[in-house]
Amino acid sequence: MAASAHLNLPQVELPRSGQESALAGAAGTAQKLLAKMRALEARLEELGSLMVAYSGGVDSAFLAATAHRVLGSRMLAVLADSPSLARRDMEQACAFAGVLQMPLHVVATEELDRPEYARNDANRCYQCKAELFAVMRALGAKLGFARIAYGMNADDTMDFRPGQRAAEEHSVLAPLAEAGLTKLEVRALAKAAGYTLWDRPAAPCLASRVEYGRTVTREVLEQVERAEESLRQLGFRELRVRHHGELARVEIARAELPRALTMEMLDLISAALKQAGFQYVTLDCVGFRSGSMNDLLPVDVLARRGA
Repeated sequence: MAASAHLNLPQVELPRSGQESALAGAAGTAQKLLAKMRALEARLEELGSLMVAYSGGVDSAFLAATAHRVLGSRMLAVLADSPSLARRDMEQACAFAGVLQMPLHVVATEELDRPEYARNDANRCYQCKAELFAVMRALGAKLGFARIAYGMNADDTMDFRPGQRAAEEHSVLAPLAEAGLTKLEVRALAKAAGYTLWDRPAAPCLASRVEYGRTVTREVLEQVERAEESLRQLGFRELRVRHHGELARVEIARAELPRALTMEMLDLISAALKQAGFQYVTLDCVGFRSGSMNDLLPVDVLARRGA
């Protein structure tokens, strides 16, 4: 097994933005982090071989990279070429795998063909993950991989994530969560390992931008993608464009909001999103927050978390 000591955790250079103090705390407990890292490596080696559901986000990328380091050719990263995956994210995921020379297999998933997914209720994420894991299970049977893992971390167990139920039903493992690694700890470890994506903003699927109850279609997903890409071209980094039919609700990280709050920039944002097909554009004064669409879900639904 490859040693984890090369991470040199006490020397982790901390990130910019509002995560600074939290990551400082994570990096400050270097020995605990190292112990978790060793537990992760030991678990991966114990599995012998593994397919990793890989999206290019920090969690799945770190898991895949660690599995590759520990297992070598006995691991396979599986990337779903889905209509809900932005092309930018697809390209970045392929590029990261290429830099590490990590085995990568791209599969097509057809969750849009599932009426239960397209109707976009609170179980949409379950339907998406069920489709992915079914495709991966079939691929694993063909290629000789018996175990599948995904990038759930310890924090995810406290959030509303119906995809966890699909993972349980398909016996998909969550090695990061098993090792007790939180999101901030994964970022600190990825930084220490020299992975340039360590501070990449979270990038959940495009369907997560669509208000519950509004049918998810390829056209709607493409509209969201165009809108968000246009905002990145304006220089914004952490953002969401929430799709409410003719209305686009723009969330921009609070650290970046002052730059958005000029008449010139507001005009540019409005023009860009109207070009993407929205009739009305509003800027959310609260700013970006992950999972804001879940705010409208009933309390009893949210209480189920991953169930």
